[in-house]
Amino acid sequence: MPTKNPRINVTFEAVTAGLLAHLAHQEHKSLASLVKELTLKALEIREDFYLSKMAEKLDQKDVKTYSHGEVWK
Repeated sequence: MPTKNPRINVTFEAVTAGLLAHLAHQEHKSLASLVKELTLKALEIREDFYLSKMAEKLDQKDVKTYSHGEVWK
């Protein structure tokens, strides 16, 4: 039966696969759902890091700032 979401196969070393299986068992989750959760969290962390770097580049000293009220007049 086809699924609407694409599937991705990942190969881990035996030690890593064992650790993931152990964590999944401890958290009462399937191995696939644990790997999906960890992957999404890693993507979120990378996005935060990227946006932080972008904000640092845009941040300038001695610029005029506006209050919320001033902006939305």
